[in-house]
Amino acid sequence: MPSLSLRINLDPDGRIGPGKIELLEHIATFGSISAAARGMEMSYKHAWDLVEDMNRVFGKPLVSAQTGGRKGGGAQLTTVGLAVVSRFRAIERAASAAAATHMDALQAEIEAG
Repeated sequence: MPSLSLRINLDPDGRIGPGKIELLEHIATFGSISAAARGMEMSYKHAWDLVEDMNRVFGKPLVSAQTGGRKGGGAQLTTVGLAVVSRFRAIERAASAAAATHMDALQAEIEAG
């Protein structure tokens, strides 16, 4: 079955898509950038670079991180981060609903062979 993948261009140098949103969701779930990175099989540095890029694009932090140490660090989504995830998922649902008839038609073309 055909599937739809959404990527939103935010400025000339910034965009957000399913990978960055998944990273934010993992950070919210695990409370840690490093745990989120492990869950997505990416390096901590790559995850941190993605977080910094999103913070830059939005002009404010999407993730609030506390430095690790003996008591451990942690990370959580800011209000803006939570809103970005929520809005992206809402846009994704709306796009999928709008495209459903066309996706079904594509599947019919595939099956017609």
